[in-house]
Amino acid sequence: MPRRPPGALRVEQHGPRAWEDPPPDRIHGLSARTSLVIHRAERLSADYYVYPGATERALRRYQAFLEPPGRRPLYPQDAECSCRGCSFDDVRHARDVLELVLEQLPVRARAELERKVVSLDTVYLKRTLPDPFADRRQWRPDLWWRRRLAGGREAG
Repeated sequence: MPRRPPGALRVEQHGPRAWEDPPPDRIHGLSARTSLVIHRAERLSADYYVYPGATERALRRYQAFLEPPGRRPLYPQDAECSCRGCSFDDVRHARDVLELVLEQLPVRARAELERKVVSLDTVYLKRTLPDPFADRRQWRPDLWWRRRLAGGREAG
């Protein structure tokens, strides 16, 4: 009887590893390598808000918030509920998710994603207003993107 390779035995015992799944679609604006590393980090994350596809969703939400042309200030709105889906109604939550993912990435992938996020952060700082009472209103006033005025309609 032929001997089975050790890798085949491990797959039977533990199931396929997360990175043996088919490669995910590339995240718009990032390289295929970085997209794959992000996908792996999302699959292995223990955080409730970091799941496969969360980074792409957070990037798209952050970009969509900053898209309206003009010079009028933008005001992030609070999410109606805190579930995985509804929480992205608040752009600040999308930025929180991006920060969580950045902490989990290796250096090279982190640098590429960070360049994209920093360019969006620059626009966010220009288009939103500081909140002088953020330390009393926000549950995380230590995060700079949470220290901006909120509560209005996002259209400006």
